[in-house]
Amino acid sequence: MENFKSPVYNVIAVPLEKVVANNYNPNVVAPPEMKLLELSIWEDGYTMPCVCYYLKEEDKYEIVDGFHRYLVMKTSERIYNREHGMLPVVVIDKELSERMASTIRHNRARGAHSVELMSNIVSELVQSGMSDAWIMQHIGMSKDELLRMKQISGIADLFADKEFGGSDDWLEE
Repeated sequence: MENFKSPVYNVIAVPLEKVVANNYNPNVVAPPEMKLLELSIWEDGYTMPCVCYYLKEEDKYEIVDGFHRYLVMKTSERIYNREHGMLPVVVIDKELSERMASTIRHNRARGAHSVELMSNIVSELVQSGMSDAWIMQHIGMSKDELLRMKQISGIADLFADKEFGGSDDWLEE
């Protein structure tokens, strides 16, 4: 990774109308914190760009991280006007499963998740062929958390290929 350059060095201004939410973000923010985020952006400006994936076919930017910063601009006329409708964005180029993992890592580093949405993500990752070890490693889950998410989802298919006992998939790195 000698030539790696972090995305934050390539912030671009994207028209809000070209930014779309993803359908897998389990993060929730309570109304008082949303008001505080709006005040923070009003007082300090955008200090962190939204992380997006560019959808070439649609010419849209799908949010990986920063949904609530995006939502503030979408709902706050004063911020939208001050920023001329342009949202600061960095673009990552990763497959969907990697983007989902990235969303979870960003969110977990900051705060709480909706359990229902988190179990949906686990379900989708399992159904797309990601191993338990991959899920644990890439979204920072313990084997107990992963088991709980699978149980909450209530989908028997998530357990179909598992022998209960000493499966190597459950080894933590």
